[in-house]
Amino acid sequence: MLAALLPASAAGAATAGATPAPAGTGGIAWAPCAEEPAAECGTLAVPIDWSDPDGPTVDLAVARRKATDPAARVGSLVINPGGPGGSGVEAVYGAPGFFTEEIQRHFDIVGFDPRGVGRSHPVICSASVFNQMPYAVMSSRADFARWTAYVKRLHADCRARTGPLYDHVDSRNVARDVDALRAALGEEKLTYYGISYGTLIGQMYAELFPHRIRAMALDSNMDHSLGVKRFLDTEAAAVEDAFDQFVGWCDQEPDCALHGQDVRAVWKRVLAKARDGKLYWPGVTDRPMTELQVLWNGVLGTEGPAWQLLSEIIRALDGGPPPSWVPPLPGRQPVTGDVAHLPTVILCQDYNLRVHSYGHYAALLRSSARLAPDMRFNPMPIEDLPICLNHPTANPQHRLRYTGSAPILLGSSLHDPSTPYGWSVNVARQLGPKAVLLTYEGWGHRIYGKDRCSTEPIDKYLISLVVPPHGFRCPVGGLQATAKRQRETWPSDGLPWAGPAGTPFRLPPGPAPAGTSG
Repeated sequence: MLAALLPASAAGAATAGATPAPAGTGGIAWAPCAEEPAAECGTLAVPIDWSDPDGPTVDLAVARRKATDPAARVGSLVINPGGPGGSGVEAVYGAPGFFTEEIQRHFDIVGFDPRGVGRSHPVICSASVFNQMPYAVMSSRADFARWTAYVKRLHADCRARTGPLYDHVDSRNVARDVDALRAALGEEKLTYYGISYGTLIGQMYAELFPHRIRAMALDSNMDHSLGVKRFLDTEAAAVEDAFDQFVGWCDQEPDCALHGQDVRAVWKRVLAKARDGKLYWPGVTDRPMTELQVLWNGVLGTEGPAWQLLSEIIRALDGGPPPSWVPPLPGRQPVTGDVAHLPTVILCQDYNLRVHSYGHYAALLRSSARLAPDMRFNPMPIEDLPICLNHPTANPQHRLRYTGSAPILLGSSLHDPSTPYGWSVNVARQLGPKAVLLTYEGWGHRIYGKDRCSTEPIDKYLISLVVPPHGFRCPVGGLQATAKRQRETWPSDGLPWAGPAGTPFRLPPGPAPAGTSG
């Protein structure tokens, strides 16, 4: 949930060629997208505060690609790539490289930038205030006091710059927006696919509009029932498990840049170098890396997974040659210009992650460290946690309540570093017998597109409403075979829980990856 630091000019860029519909009409005037003429763009006006439906509105940026076979068209498939901060508009731009040809034949693929994100009136702050942000990991009571004072100033600044929408960006409000989008598209019921943080939007929709669901596929689920300790503990255990899988691959695979070495010892050496202020990212010489930025590699390198590249990066940080392609420096970065975007506020309004003292915070870190001896903690929530100190939670954690009749398909990999497998299991329990969990017995964040077994059941469900049997699992080959055949991707959008994290949309290059090879 790292803040996506997008240029201010991104707002409105997708809809530059579209004519906004009149506020409050619920319609969308479509026109070719300025950035991607093969797609159509428009805006949808929705209330800023859904408890005051006749009050001020905000325009949501929307994009769609029409079904490639009008005769086979089923309807509209609304998608969300996660984040918070992921752009559904850009996900539509990249849809031909992500969804199978069958999905593209049968559906208009529709994405939107959620309220407070990207082109939909983003949450903005003064760059001058944002850039004063302290180091995310606190190590003393003085750090805790410094953060407590800072976030009051930060949120006051962001609220003043963003306006009334600032206090209404939680996922329940977004779910209401989705229902308005469904109606504007002329769909009697919603067909939806969400990844990572986009699953929370789907879950909230299922609670609020249980009888308006045609099909809902939720890939790599958030668990909205977890308190702060359980949230951090499960994240730490998941990223440690993913790192363990990487180490196991390196031990077996001669192509690993660290093969034959004690990978955990190298990792600890790199972390120690960062703590001493002596570690630099390849090509970045003006400031040393932080230990938190090193840990980010443990997440980003296992989300794809991109084990080969991760091994080359660790080798480079330990004094070896850099890889042929060096990803951007991970972690939250200072911003240039006048404005910074802060979609982390969405997380703060969906999850009560407040801690009451430094002692409480330190105890949480110790608990994570016991579960993650190599990774120590998952840097995604740890980097966002201080921003949510003392922030009001509009949509606090609770067990899901779904009373609809439509089955909901959940998916997760066993070794997801960002949305732990246990989260999807727990969501399935909360949703009850109408939830079917599809387990991919492999690695990485997001299962759609991993292979045929994890993709075709989602396609079949979305198109024909046929769900796999309860307990359906997709076995994979060994560490070596899987690593050799996968297309490695390294997240570059700064959204950890997006299809983080989202996406955050991890759109692989090239043709649709699923449904064409096993």
